[in-house]
Amino acid sequence: MPEIFDGVIRRAVVIGNGFAGAENQSIGLVRALGFSNRHFLCRVTRPRGGINRWLKWLPISIHKKLDSVIRMICCKSRFQTPHKIGLSNVLEADAHHIARMARETFPKDGPLLVVASGRDTISVASSIKRLAPENVFLVQIQHPRFHLNRFDLVITPRHDYYPLTPHAQRQIPWFLRRWMTPWEPPGRNVVLTVGALHQADSTALRGAASAWHDELATLPKPLLVVNVGGPTGNCPYGVDLVKKLVFMLQNVLWSCGSIRVSFSRRTPEKISKILVKEFATNPKVQIWDGEGPNPHMGHLAWADAFVITADSVSMLSEVCSTGKPVYVIGAELCTWKFADFQNSLQKQGVARPFTGKENITESWSYPPLNDTAEAASEVLAALAQRGWTIHA
Repeated sequence: MPEIFDGVIRRAVVIGNGFAGAENQSIGLVRALGFSNRHFLCRVTRPRGGINRWLKWLPISIHKKLDSVIRMICCKSRFQTPHKIGLSNVLEADAHHIARMARETFPKDGPLLVVASGRDTISVASSIKRLAPENVFLVQIQHPRFHLNRFDLVITPRHDYYPLTPHAQRQIPWFLRRWMTPWEPPGRNVVLTVGALHQADSTALRGAASAWHDELATLPKPLLVVNVGGPTGNCPYGVDLVKKLVFMLQNVLWSCGSIRVSFSRRTPEKISKILVKEFATNPKVQIWDGEGPNPHMGHLAWADAFVITADSVSMLSEVCSTGKPVYVIGAELCTWKFADFQNSLQKQGVARPFTGKENITESWSYPPLNDTAEAASEVLAALAQRGWTIHA
């Protein structure tokens, strides 16, 4: 081995899937490890358009092959729409190319850190490790379900292991249990977190506080931020819950200096319309209409308290890292491991059910979730066991 090699990791590759919820976790981790300006993002993206919306359940490799065959057969038929794959400024992840780069640059630049998140990234990320096992340290975020030994480290929420609990086992018919994953408790290469990793660290929040100062600093206090997501299979809700939210917000309005409401891309129009109709003319309430820069990071920095719908693990993980009061609506509707996640937040005292009887001027505190920094520490420890470290 050339003497220039010193076991120091100086660069990172993030394998994304085109979804902010997954990519933010990987980028948040590499930021926590000191790679804010020393990482490269590439993506594993599914074909889109035409009949591809019905093929999302397939493994991505099969989906791509089938899409290619369909495009050759259908050509310009009515079943086919313009083929889109990824974003023009982000390269498609190529396992062979990345592995070759890791091997060829290893003597000069040291090992390569690869961080991936999401189901579609598993095959590419594990292929990179297989092709360059001595040159790559692979971190997979979110449980890959099978063959955890293909990864140097797996970082996943504790509620992903909910299927192994006695309560969950009683919910699963015996003939389906062998198909449920995970099959066994977490091994030595598994790091458990409470929630999702994210980019809302202290540096990012300081920057957001400065960037949003003119718009948010002058609002009457306390500032209550309401984040509305969208119903999911394991957290279903509809207009009834939103009407309940409207009633509760009207009840606490007297104790708020101002309220800021924002919706996610998953929020159905029938849900957002109800809130807009009720509060659009209220001078205390501002509703982000989706135009212009997303105020989410500014809200994290300037809010005094939060009300969050229960559907988004990522959104809850971010607000629970601020140490500010977090109230959740709809947690009782969540099922399976997502109900377990909600229960864990309430047991740790980092979130409380929103009842509409709160006095927002009365603050309360808790030990903030620190999953991203704690996961970064586990990565450093695992690297040290291999004799590697990260360039400061």
